Amino acid sequence: MKIAGRYLVTALIGIYLLSVSIRISAQNSVSSIHFIDYQRSIPKISDLLRRKEDTLIKQFREKNLAWPARFVYIRSFKYDSQLEVWVKNSPDEKYKLFKSYKVCALAGTLGPKRMAGDYQVPEGFYYINEFKPRSEYHLSLGLNYPNASDRILSDSTQPGGDIYIHGSCVTTGCIPITDAQIEELYILAAHAKDMGEDFIPVHIFPVNFDNARSVDYLNKYLQTFSEYTPFAKSMRNAFYYFEKYREVPFVMVNGKGEYVTEEVSSDAEVKIPNLEPVHVAAAQKKPVHTRPQRVMPVKEDDLARSVDKLPQYPGGSDAFQEFLNRLGKNGVKDLDEGQSKAFVMVEYVIDSVGKPVYAKVIRGGNDTMNEKIEDAFLAMPQWSPATRLGSRVAIRLKQTVMIGAD
Repeated sequence: MKIAGRYLVTALIGIYLLSVSIRISAQNSVSSIHFIDYQRSIPKISDLLRRKEDTLIKQFREKNLAWPARFVYIRSFKYDSQLEVWVKNSPDEKYKLFKSYKVCALAGTLGPKRMAGDYQVPEGFYYINEFKPRSEYHLSLGLNYPNASDRILSDSTQPGGDIYIHGSCVTTGCIPITDAQIEELYILAAHAKDMGEDFIPVHIFPVNFDNARSVDYLNKYLQTFSEYTPFAKSMRNAFYYFEKYREVPFVMVNGKGEYVTEEVSSDAEVKIPNLEPVHVAAAQKKPVHTRPQRVMPVKEDDLARSVDKLPQYPGGSDAFQEFLNRLGKNGVKDLDEGQSKAFVMVEYVIDSVGKPVYAKVIRGGNDTMNEKIEDAFLAMPQWSPATRLGSRVAIRLKQTVMIGAD
């Protein structure tokens, strides 16, 4: 392991935080030896195993894989809408790809989740900490978000939570796949846990770094959000470590909450793309346009720092994502000449009755584009308001909008 010495002390903090952050549901406290028997005692899972297990055994046999897999490793790529399932049966074996699933539409954009209500799917290094057979979304596998890194870098009072890989193919800030796919994944994970893999790793990457189109998209994103570059590099390092060794990378968290991963040496048999922001020819700016001053109508002290229930856009997260997609398409005509995409971050306030009362672009775009985006946020229909301790409260949220969406 070639990790700089200055990281070791702070990395140990990360290891400790990871160990104490483990939260296992009551059902998972059942001895791993009897975990599959416990699952079989649930009628829904008993029926699932009866319907699916023989098919999975056959698929494993066709790929020369031993059933059941003792070790399961899951990789998800946000931009590529892809989820890979890797398996092996001995610590000394190399992981082999079992299946790749198409992920249903994801909410949010690139970048890690940093607060509740940002509609972001997390990025980083997680593990399955919950099996949820009685799920609103058919079946769910819970992730340990927020992890040790997230607890340091995310909002201290509202980091968010309840992140799952689940079925029903609906996006809620989680990783949605089809019912048939979550059934397979649930069975694989249950067997692996039964055989002793208590912490099944789930690594969520911004892009598939072997896909040139995806890396190009990431580079364009970094031109606006350059502060995301170190995080993206750590994710890239972990990706290529697995590509080279077919072993789950060793990941630590330093005292700043940053992931510390081993870099693949420059003479490795893999190509590591350059993720530094690229200096491109300056786009020709549109004529100067003066944006109106936005006045915050809610006092700072009246904005909730934490809530029991977040506000909800009418129609839910799917409808909100459609609203964002429309903004992205409508904003293309306001891009500066020479631009094909832009990312803007909007801060907005939903008041105690659910009305959007404030919106301001705080990053990216140009004055003409940003005024239209702010107007669109202010014109949103009334939300179901946030609540805290039984009372309706106003809350400030942030949202990234991609202009020029594919």
